[in-house]
Amino acid sequence: MADTPISPNSSLCSGGDACSSGHGVPRARVQREASALAEAAEPLRAVFMGTPGFAAAILERVLACPFIRVCAVYSQPDRPAGRGRQLKAPEVKQLALERGLPVLQPLNFKNTPEGDAAVAELAAFCPDVLIVAAYGLILPQRVLDIPRLMPVNVHASLLPKYRGAAPIQRAIMNGDAVTGVTIMRMEAGMDTGAILMQRAVGIGLGDTSADLHDELAREGADLLIMALERLAAGSLASIPQDGARATHAPKLRKEEGFVDLALPARALHARIRGLTPWPGATLVLRRPGHDDLHVAAAPGEYPFASAGQSAGPSEAAGQGTPGPGGIPGCSGNALLVRCGDGVYAFTSLRPAGRGGMDGAAFYNGYVASCPEARFV
Repeated sequence: MADTPISPNSSLCSGGDACSSGHGVPRARVQREASALAEAAEPLRAVFMGTPGFAAAILERVLACPFIRVCAVYSQPDRPAGRGRQLKAPEVKQLALERGLPVLQPLNFKNTPEGDAAVAELAAFCPDVLIVAAYGLILPQRVLDIPRLMPVNVHASLLPKYRGAAPIQRAIMNGDAVTGVTIMRMEAGMDTGAILMQRAVGIGLGDTSADLHDELAREGADLLIMALERLAAGSLASIPQDGARATHAPKLRKEEGFVDLALPARALHARIRGLTPWPGATLVLRRPGHDDLHVAAAPGEYPFASAGQSAGPSEAAGQGTPGPGGIPGCSGNALLVRCGDGVYAFTSLRPAGRGGMDGAAFYNGYVASCPEARFV
């Protein structure tokens, strides 16, 4: 599977056969085939397991599918959120309750009295299939053995690349031009299960993690329905992953938001996009006689062009402090900041405790009166 060439926005079906081009099988066709399947057989009994918005988008698509009957929804427990640290229900739970579905939120499925009870409760639903998407809990083998047919997972990468919790963000931060979504048969290892279907998706030069998150959720939902249709018809094959080609996408940490301005402009742009919206890209402005100022930065203009020419190492030479983090000035509404191979144009910044502003307003308010100002 890993050796099969995949082009952006193509689909790979079980067995590695190219099943469509563009954005894959048209949604109308998928719906027609799903309707025909629903008329021919009993609906698949499904338990859905997911937590954040990515999973909620997939659950919504599953609930609209006539040959799948969701009998229960599992989500992680409510967590404190916001400045008031009030408990907030996950997006999947909110959607399930709106649709009148039973919601269960066990802490885990470990070999403890509480975990044993959670496993027994899940088994009592007698599911044909477990559908898992960004659930956030490790499922032991005794849970994966519960469904009559199989447990399937929607993962936001082209496995075996980017196994782990943050495949969307890591793909962008690493400067990849293509990522995708995989439907896999779950096993006890971390994203190691056999591949059922895959679809590649191109990453645009301006795409943030939020943009790619939404696109992959839509593509993953459609691909999941196609896989479940084949599973119900007994025609879903699988291909083992090539573990030797696996890479990992560990969960993002808040401290990763502090960006390294010594990076080349392209890599810096990719990193900021991958950090948006969470944890966000953070710069630290240092000015003699002032406390360090934390500044949140949105993705800027890349490639940057001034007066029809791309910015390079000589842009605004002799102005501001030298080296990465120096601030030579502005171009229009963009704040120019020296990076590893020239300048990067920041178009939207938000100083700590203040509202957002464009680069020119930031320069006038925080830099113009202090020529030694620089980001560190």
